[in-house]
Parts: sequence; structure tokens; C-alpha cells
Amino acid sequence: MIFRRTLQREFTQVAAAVFVTLVLVAVTVVLIRLLGQVAGGGVPADAVLALIGFGVLTNLPVVLTVTAFLGVLLALSRVWRDSEMVVWFASGQPLSAWISPVLRFAIPLMLLTGCATLFLCPWAFEKSHDYKEKLESRDDVQVAPGVFRESAGAARVFFGEASKDGRVRNVFVSEEKDGKLIVVGAETGVLKTDKEGDRYVVLEHGRRYEGRPGSVEYRIMEFDRAQVRIETNRQSTPYSKTRGRSTFDLLEQMDANNLSELGYRINSPLATLFLALLAIPLSFVNPRAGRTNSLLLAILICLIYNNAILLCQNSVSKGNLSFVSGLILPHLVVLPLFALLFYRRSVVTPFWYRRREVQKTMDAAL
Repeated sequence: MIFRRTLQREFTQVAAAVFVTLVLVAVTVVLIRLLGQVAGGGVPADAVLALIGFGVLTNLPVVLTVTAFLGVLLALSRVWRDSEMVVWFASGQPLSAWISPVLRFAIPLMLLTGCATLFLCPWAFEKSHDYKEKLESRDDVQVAPGVFRESAGAARVFFGEASKDGRVRNVFVSEEKDGKLIVVGAETGVLKTDKEGDRYVVLEHGRRYEGRPGSVEYRIMEFDRAQVRIETNRQSTPYSKTRGRSTFDLLEQMDANNLSELGYRINSPLATLFLALLAIPLSFVNPRAGRTNSLLLAILICLIYNNAILLCQNSVSKGNLSFVSGLILPHLVVLPLFALLFYRRSVVTPFWYRRREVQKTMDAAL
């Protein structure tokens, strides 16, 4: 009982460190991608935090799967490196005796991964899409004040500095219309909405330049007050991606794409469990040779396993494999490898041989 508690505590501590590290990596990757969009005015700065949260939730199953795999792998690698596994075999325990404590550690993570893939990730993906659609439907001034911003049709460029009193200062508007280039500059501007809901920028004290590019003939007009209609993208693109559909919707309409997505959501928690068990023989470390080679081999097998799952689900979406075959084939490849690695590690350090040697030593001492 004490030994099992020690193992659970060690697995938990290593997994917690791995989980925090992977979450930080995921946050950094999403943040770097969003910063480029913020700099270009595609995403407002106040939306970065929400989009980072949605991005982390979407990648949560992968994080949990890698956490379970590395948690068991690193913990058992330390056992091999510190020669504690020699004591384990000398006491008459086989390598398969590690399966029970690993299952106690991996099953809760498998259940969390299942909840994430079946319910949380589709919700996060759908909310992220809806949030981006709302951002795209906002008018040009509200999206990115202080940044040159193109309209939805890329026919107008708008720039304005937002002030504290709600007025827009140093307004610049460039527009192409009927082959002519129209440039408007004004000192200040005010946002207004008419009865129909259309939004306008009322410009004050500015100039309007109109002419054809390449021509020296331009019309220049000074004005005290003018208004420019702000184009709003009212129509959003239809949402048709299967990743954002709920699991119940996938079960109601079971076509090839939905079956492929459903198979991936089922295979993700199964992969969490199988990779945790596969980490038992992969954790073998020769104390004299180091653990770099073993760790690289383990990561390579993990990548091959995940790619096999994606390949099978892609075949299901194309109709080359049935739904059941897409679920079974990736794991059928792993199970023989799991049995082979267990057999190899048991042959390298056979528990019955070490037990017999310990018995001979005790008989000689007596």
C-alpha cells in the first residue's frame, strides 16, 4: 500500500510538471500567432485573452495525452536510472506488475481526455469561431483604432486615432471607386448611427482629393463637415466544420466526415491509456549509456501512433475504411509492439532468474 501511494505521488508530480509546461507552450504558440494578427489589425487587443483560452481548450486532449505518456515515461526512467528496477526484479516482481499502478494513474486522465474530446473541445471550437465571426462583422473603426485597416471588400482603407472623449482624431480615408482614387483627411471625426442602423463617421475640418492614379488632374475640396459611411460585414460565413459540431449532432447525421470526427474523439482517450501502458517498456534506461536514445525512441513511437490514428480517420472520411476499422487498426498496430517490448525487457532482466539467484545467495549465507 505504501509503495503504491509512493508511485501514485511520483506519477502525479511528474505529470503536473509536464502538464504545466505543455500548457505554457500551447499558450505561447497561440499568443505568437495572435500577435501577428493584432499587429496587422485583424484582431483587437482586447480579444487576445479570450482567443488564447479557446485555443488552449481546443488543444487540451493532445496535452493530456502527452502528459500521461511523459508522466509514466519520465517517472519509470528514473527508476531504471537509479537501479531501483533491479531491486524490483530481485524481489520477485515482474515488469508486468507495473501495469496496475500505471492504470490507476492513466484511467482518470483517459476519462478527462474523453470529456474534453467529446464535449469541451467542440464547444470551445464553436465558440472561438463565433467570436471571430463577431469580430469580423464589427465596423472598421471599432476593430483597430490607431491601425490602418482595410474594409471587408478591400476597397477602402481607414485610419483614425481614438481619443478619450469618443471623438476620432487625425482621420484618414482612402477609397477606390469607379477607377478613381479618393483620399479624405480630417482633423476630427465623430461616430454616429442613423435610424436604419447604418454607421457613419462625421468628419470635420478636412480635405478631399479625387483623381485617377497616374494622372496629374486631381480635384481638391475643402470642407467643414462631411460624413463617410462605415462598411460593416453583416453576413458571416456559414459554419460547416465538423470539429465544432457536438457529439450528439455527429451521431444524428452519420456521414463519412462525421464518422471520421467521431472516431478521432473516441480514439484520443484510448490513445491516452495505451500510450501510458506503452511507456512502461519504453522507459528502459541503461544507467551506463544514458537515457537520450530511449527517450528519442519513445517520442518517435508516440508520433507514429498519433499519425496512424490521423491516417485511419482520414481514410474513414474518404470512404476507404469503415468506422470500426478506423477505430481498431491503430491499436492493433500498437498491441503487438507493446507485447514485443514487454517480452524483450523481461528477457533482458528475467525476474525468475534474479529470484533464483537471490535464493541461492540466501541458502549459501545460511
